[in-house]
Amino acid sequence: MSEPIVVAEGLHKRFGDTHALRGLDLAVPAGTVCGVLGPNGAGKTTAVRILATLADPDAGHARIGGHDVVRDADRVRAMIGLAGQYAAVDEKLTGRGNLRMFGRLYHLSRRDARRRADELLDRFGLAEAADRRVAGYSGGMRRRLDLVASLILRPRVLFLDEPTTGLDPRSRGEIWDAVRELVAEGTTVLLTTQYLEEADRLADDVAVVDHGRVIATGTPDRLKAAIGDRVDVVLEDASLTVRAADVLARMAGAETAADPAAGRISVPVAGGAVRLADVVRELDRAGMAPADVSLRRPTLDEVFLRLTDRAKETV
Repeated sequence: MSEPIVVAEGLHKRFGDTHALRGLDLAVPAGTVCGVLGPNGAGKTTAVRILATLADPDAGHARIGGHDVVRDADRVRAMIGLAGQYAAVDEKLTGRGNLRMFGRLYHLSRRDARRRADELLDRFGLAEAADRRVAGYSGGMRRRLDLVASLILRPRVLFLDEPTTGLDPRSRGEIWDAVRELVAEGTTVLLTTQYLEEADRLADDVAVVDHGRVIATGTPDRLKAAIGDRVDVVLEDASLTVRAADVLARMAGAETAADPAAGRISVPVAGGAVRLADVVRELDRAGMAPADVSLRRPTLDEVFLRLTDRAKETV
């Protein structure tokens, strides 16, 4: 198998007394989306800055397309695009003016910069607003323009650092559609995000980062399966919640999560260890009638919380 297009090995980075990265390892296959998740301060943005040649690691190595991000920084920059956490466009210019400016900064000729700007504005639905000043754009339009600016040179690898923060659901969906289109054409995307639904929808693989290192990797489905399914119960009589939680805890051999006010109980179960029919039977036997019983796969939010809680316990 060929080497992944993005590789990080043992990255360390300090800022004064803050140890931002503590041996971070990462490998991203070409033509995929890698979602990088982690709490605030986990080291996600620092890792992106190193991979995008904006910062040097204190130790470790990173390569993009086989090129070292420190020794071959110029080659790496010719292969990548970056959209940071905040839009980097000039509000005093029009959308078209911004893209032409970025084209010239990338050393395109005036003619090629104009052509590429027009092409991208049409492709990403910004043509109608192209000659308006960016100061009058909505937040979603600014983020879309910022994303478009990172595509001037058709990057093989695109880094998106929390690209949809603060956007409404419609604007977020437009960014997701744009990312899917790019990946379908062969671009590799490394995406950091605080929206776990975003990673669930877009990512082929997820890397969970905490305290400066990757603590888990895998597809969203694989990570969900690793912590097991859950049985959710809603009781007809909410006053019986504590008693019902004890019954479920004994059956599953696991700690339950209960909401006595709503009569809701949730318990993790190993695959096939507890059947819904057995849950209903045991609750009926104890004189507690369930209004609803369901088996579900955990959300990526629950996976994230479980993994990061474990990481805290080992620090």
